[in-house]
Amino acid sequence: MCTLERRGDLFIVTLTGDDEHWIGPPLISSFLSLLTQINSQATPGSVLITTSHGRFFSNGFHLPWAQSAASKSAAKDRILHMVHIFKPVVAALLSLPMPTIAAVSGHAAAAGFALALSHDYVLMRRDRGVLYMSEIDLGFTLPDYFAALMRSKIGSASVRRDVLLAGMKVNGETAVKLGITDAAHDGGEALMEAAVAMGEKLAKRKWEGEAYAEIRKSLYPEMSPLLNELSGKL
Repeated sequence: MCTLERRGDLFIVTLTGDDEHWIGPPLISSFLSLLTQINSQATPGSVLITTSHGRFFSNGFHLPWAQSAASKSAAKDRILHMVHIFKPVVAALLSLPMPTIAAVSGHAAAAGFALALSHDYVLMRRDRGVLYMSEIDLGFTLPDYFAALMRSKIGSASVRRDVLLAGMKVNGETAVKLGITDAAHDGGEALMEAAVAMGEKLAKRKWEGEAYAEIRKSLYPEMSPLLNELSGKL
């Protein structure tokens, strides 16, 4: 589901394969396990980069798995289960003692969008991929921590309205203009080169990880209940 590469001070996590990288129990378990490993190996100057193979960064929660349940109530239970077990991933990223970069190489929808936003920096491809909160189009409500994350990371109320209430699909160039992401690059190779270059630049600062994590938490006070609830689980 996920691989970890160590490149000097950089930890590079890749969602592997050419599928849609559905966020279900297997991927969540794999990703959270790698974050635990990275946290335990962190040193001043460490940086995390998260990226993926294929057309999708992540298409969100594993709806095909949920819909394969024996009944509508069982399908709903599976969705609620994914909402619950994904929360520690968001908390872990917001608590990780190092800078974090999402190199979004394809489409990022719903929980996949939330996964990207849980990083400090978000880079996209200019030529492929959109950010999309599909809940309004699917008739789903928004998990409380998704809403808090959106309010914390997207500064413009009108942009949040268009993303959450109009289901706007945002390409790389537009995402930069709207202040959702930091940069857009032409092609997957250029994207990863930019992510690695940014990571190496950040790594040279040799920041103390715990101080970095505490300052990050202070930037997003609305996320504090989530972080406090799940503290110590890594």
